[in-house]
Amino acid sequence: MAAAVPLKLRVEGMDCGACAVKIENAMRRLPGVSDIDVNYGLQSLSLVVDEDRTSRHAIETRIRALGYAPVDQSGPIASALRDNNCDATESAWWSSPKGRLVIGSAALMTLAFAVSHVEPGWSNWAYIAATLVGLIPIGRRALAGAVSGTPFSIETLMSIAAIGAVAIGAAEEAAVVVFLFAVGELLEGIAAGRARAGIEALIGLVPRTALRQNGSNVETVPVEYLRVGDTVIVRPGDRVPSDGTVIEGLSEVNEAPVTGESVPVSKEPGSTIYAGSINANGELHVEITRTAADNTIARIIHMVEEAQGSKAPTARFIDRFSRWYTPVAMIMSALVVFVPPLLVGADWFTWIYRGLAVLLIACPCALVISTPAAIAAGLASGARRGLLVKGGAALETLGKVKTVAFDKTGTLTSGHPQITDIVVIEGTETEMLAKAAAVERGSSHPLGVAIVSEAERRGLDIPKAFGGGIATPGKAVTARLKSGFVSVGSPRHAAEQGDISDEIKKQVGALERQGKTVVVVSEGKPLLGLIALRDEPRPDAAGGLAKLRALGVRPIMLTGDNARTAAAIGGALGLEARAELLPDAKLAAIAVYKGEGPIAMVGDGINDAPALAASSVGIAMGGGTDVALETADVVLLKNRVAGVAELIALSRATLSNIWQNIAIAIGLKSVFLVTTLFGATPLWMAILADTGATVLVTANALRLLRLKVET
Repeated sequence: MAAAVPLKLRVEGMDCGACAVKIENAMRRLPGVSDIDVNYGLQSLSLVVDEDRTSRHAIETRIRALGYAPVDQSGPIASALRDNNCDATESAWWSSPKGRLVIGSAALMTLAFAVSHVEPGWSNWAYIAATLVGLIPIGRRALAGAVSGTPFSIETLMSIAAIGAVAIGAAEEAAVVVFLFAVGELLEGIAAGRARAGIEALIGLVPRTALRQNGSNVETVPVEYLRVGDTVIVRPGDRVPSDGTVIEGLSEVNEAPVTGESVPVSKEPGSTIYAGSINANGELHVEITRTAADNTIARIIHMVEEAQGSKAPTARFIDRFSRWYTPVAMIMSALVVFVPPLLVGADWFTWIYRGLAVLLIACPCALVISTPAAIAAGLASGARRGLLVKGGAALETLGKVKTVAFDKTGTLTSGHPQITDIVVIEGTETEMLAKAAAVERGSSHPLGVAIVSEAERRGLDIPKAFGGGIATPGKAVTARLKSGFVSVGSPRHAAEQGDISDEIKKQVGALERQGKTVVVVSEGKPLLGLIALRDEPRPDAAGGLAKLRALGVRPIMLTGDNARTAAAIGGALGLEARAELLPDAKLAAIAVYKGEGPIAMVGDGINDAPALAASSVGIAMGGGTDVALETADVVLLKNRVAGVAELIALSRATLSNIWQNIAIAIGLKSVFLVTTLFGATPLWMAILADTGATVLVTANALRLLRLKVET
């Protein structure tokens, strides 16, 4: 008995939400199929299948019956797109099935038009033939959809309207309706392809080959062959093949393709470098730290793909609404056909004609696509600017945020504190600093990094820690050295563990009033001394906070640092500061603010992960820890405070675009509905109420790709 296995397919021709619904419903009816995930933005279908009950061939056959082309993908979506080079945007429109249907319908229309002039008696039959031939693929898809669980599809409405028009002698208009429907589907596919081009652009940032150093030899290898620990050479003008650390050379690197930051960044031995960055002027030797499948670009692509697959609250509402909308529209069309003739003896031909027009106007495509089209464009627009939003829900919520809470260290400050004072209580300064560095070695916390860097700068002999350090978030890090257990922690934690004299407390207070952060080094309960560090505000912090205030958003600071340091930083930046907050206290503060309205939390450290998860929207700075990056809803790859204001502005523009799209879809249909009931709308114009609205909605959403965020 075969076990259930995952299957991932690329579904060519799936360009809208209605397409995705048809495929999802069809898959749900197959035995042994579960965990169905359909993403029309990426033209992808993922599921788990028990091949003893349903074969892969049966799945692909069912998809083809619906009018789509499945392509099996054994690897990640992004890799398949890159390797197979099969994106719709890369092929000519006339070679696609939708393009061929448009060309065929146009040819049949032209032929029927010629026949009507050469032999007028055959005119009606010529247009009937053009209608029916053009309707065959649409009718097949309607029948397959009905059998597969989607009876009220756009193809069903089209087939009923076209056949009804032929039946009442309006064959010429029926042929035009079929042609315009085909054109609308083609334009919808082209527009969807343009939206997917944002992901394709990210894929293109990574070079296909790399110069790998193998001893004294240099060989050209595909980037997929690179492994962690390999050394590659990046020449001036080359793109970096994968994430790594510079081990030799000096240069400036343009990270704009990755982070959106336009200013080149200097790189030297020890500097981190990202895949897709462009080396400017010096040769660099880079040690690879992430493989091609796990580098920065790959992670961004994966996150954007997942984000586009998730549905925003408005999109979920529209989906629920559309399930009822189409059947109701068909009932309304039937009432238009039957009520006037039966009740008041009105002309049957007139009201059948108007009922068919109502049926065409009622097609829900434009309404269904109004929200996901804007969300997908907004997500892609953000990714281009180094604003990585992980889902439509987060993008929607950002525009409604009333308060933004910032962590201090590494978020509002540069995150690179320097040691300013060392106060020795027991032993020597050298011994105390060396023991503190031994405890903090391997730590990603900025204070720990600063202590280790200072010890290394002085050339101290750092003792070995046995078993690694044990971190108590917000309190201390403890490690076992040869001489005993040594802790580096906050003064408050040290006070909880043992007695601190009044004199030491005064020294701590004096240092903190200068805006410095003080850590206490202790061995067991005895104190070895104090280390004071200062971290200056980021150069863009004041400007970024001013931009938030200009948007009507209140910035606040939540930090685990001492009250005096927090007050000094908060005073310099002009914002409310709450200090000495352990992770649980940060959670409580977030809950209070959340009760007043949506709140965003911005942080970069492991201490921030719970608060990031608890807030309405969690925002991680790009230089933060992997825990914060995975927990957050948004990542600021630019690593700038001003990016928060840009996010909110982008979200508000996206929300505005969504409501514009809904207004276009409903407004256009409402206008045509009124004109139809008064007999002023022919069938060929009625189809434009949906096809035209769909194209307008998609085009309006694509404006977000060119949005200039003004903050």
